[in-house]
Amino acid sequence: MIKSMTGYGIATLDFGNTKYTVEIKSLNSKFLELSLRLPKVFSDKEFQLRTECNKQIERGKVNLSITAEQQAGVVKAAGIDTVLLRNYYEQLKAVSIELGEPTNNLMQLALGLPEVVKYDEETISEDEWKVVEKSFIQAVAAFQKFRSDEGGVLEQDLKYRINIILENLKLVEIEEPKRVPVIRERLNTFLQEAAGREAIIDQNRFEQELIYYIDKLDITEEKIRLKTHCDYFVETLKNADANGKKLGFIAQEIGREVNTLGSKANDANMQKLVVGMKEELEKIKEQLLNVL
Repeated sequence: MIKSMTGYGIATLDFGNTKYTVEIKSLNSKFLELSLRLPKVFSDKEFQLRTECNKQIERGKVNLSITAEQQAGVVKAAGIDTVLLRNYYEQLKAVSIELGEPTNNLMQLALGLPEVVKYDEETISEDEWKVVEKSFIQAVAAFQKFRSDEGGVLEQDLKYRINIILENLKLVEIEEPKRVPVIRERLNTFLQEAAGREAIIDQNRFEQELIYYIDKLDITEEKIRLKTHCDYFVETLKNADANGKKLGFIAQEIGREVNTLGSKANDANMQKLVVGMKEELEKIKEQLLNVL
């Protein structure tokens, strides 16, 4: 079964006072275009996440975000370097007395000086990362299910349009034998008008030329190849592997045979059927842009 490149998955798990949410979105793209938005604390895990996405997501324009939400009232306190603060304060006080300036806001000034207030570098434990990793796995699973469900809808639509092409091909086979009498009458009329009604026409030579002309319009090979390509297309839809590009190549071959049918048709009714095939083929190509 084919998969869609459009996908969405989300998973949320709690660890202590923190709620972690992993969200994955994707749109169609020829290659994997991966954009990650992670908290700084997970920066060392980016390569691991990218590697896993490359293996499981394969293609698409993908946005992966991990958010950490602290419960209300839970905030990590900052640290103060008291030794450095005291030194700054004493120096500021000495300068203020020397210059005769007021000393009532020296503490505030000292707190704003470099390295006085320090924030501990955030780290996560291995247990905490396992929770985030589990959320990622769950989000990917939901994402893949979304892709599979969308792929099922695409598969039914593609089969429907291939069947229309095959039905038109059957109608072409019905119309094809009707061309010979029409072509014979048309050439005979043209010959009589060109040579004159009283002219004697060598019927054997006329039949030879007619056979040669009709042979040039023969579409037997094109019909066989078109049906073969359509059957192969439907067969490829059933494969478990990603088939978007392969289906695209088969659609190109279908297009070649349809175009040749049109150029050889030499019949209005057959041309209408060929136009119908081309219309369905264009819709197939549009849908294939979103197939993984």
